Amino acid sequence: MIKGLRAAVGRAVLGAAALCGAAGAAGAQSTADTMGAIRSRGAVLCGVAGTTAGFSLPDSQGAMRGLDADGCRIVAAAILGDANKVRFINTTATNRFTALQSGEVDMLVRNTTWTLGREAALGLEFASINFYDGTGFMVKKASGVTSVRGLDGATVCVQPGSTTELSLTDYFRVHRMRFTPLVIENLEELRAAFIAGRCDAFTTDASSLAAFRYTQGPNADQYLLLPEIISKEPLGTMVRKGDWKFFDIVRWAHFAQLTAEELGIDSENIGSFRNSPLPEVQRFMGVTGDLGKSLGVAPDWAVQIVKQVGNFGEMWDRNITPLGVQRGINNLWTKGGLQYAPPMR
Repeated sequence: MIKGLRAAVGRAVLGAAALCGAAGAAGAQSTADTMGAIRSRGAVLCGVAGTTAGFSLPDSQGAMRGLDADGCRIVAAAILGDANKVRFINTTATNRFTALQSGEVDMLVRNTTWTLGREAALGLEFASINFYDGTGFMVKKASGVTSVRGLDGATVCVQPGSTTELSLTDYFRVHRMRFTPLVIENLEELRAAFIAGRCDAFTTDASSLAAFRYTQGPNADQYLLLPEIISKEPLGTMVRKGDWKFFDIVRWAHFAQLTAEELGIDSENIGSFRNSPLPEVQRFMGVTGDLGKSLGVAPDWAVQIVKQVGNFGEMWDRNITPLGVQRGINNLWTKGGLQYAPPMR
């Protein structure tokens, strides 16, 4: 009887120790202070691709431009009050997650697809979706191919370490088609291989294909985007798990842009909303409530985002519309799209 009691007590002690260890690990994870680090250095370290027009690509003056680049700027505007206080760090499809895990970057905005496997296994979390996309295919018009089903036996250019690679394999297997992959990590080299005719088709996110075609200038008409989209690719912003204050501000910076667009607030007219009698607008402007305090930022954090970077529609028109990509499912929910922000209250 005493022996059994001792065993039970021993098991209880071990169980308590295990629980304390787990709690300690969780506590250690949650003690990260990315916002504090950002304020100390005076800049957001943001991982981008740096090679994709419309998303992240330096302009002629060397300034990073694009939807993803602006996704970094809205966080800097919210935390530091200055959208220009961002250090852009180029990452690849294979090193992007390591860069975020190691702390080389504070956040990752790099045409990265939200998947269960990535969120469950990497110690990282998706804070928002800035582009609803899907895997597409591009061919040369001269090939005569007008559908993915015409690529049986083709050589296909694809990047390793991407969801595209898996989607490609799954699609061809399901449709009992054969293909030979030409796998190249460097995106510029992959595009060059396609142009040189080393592969019959080039596959990646449809948005990236549209961006590539756009950069070809007068030669753009030589390339055809096939009509099929073979996967769901919600592209989003990633942060490290456990630092929930930073997670909150990254997520709500995106929602603030959506809310502003829904309310008709943009970078040009935002000053006129200061004296609006609408409670939702007053909270957005930081005139009433303590939303900024709850997030650990200034009362006018949302105002700074819109004033300096614009609402989501402005950001889209500046970066994506020139590519010839229709907004479609990336429209606000009020216009039949998937972009939907919870209420700011």
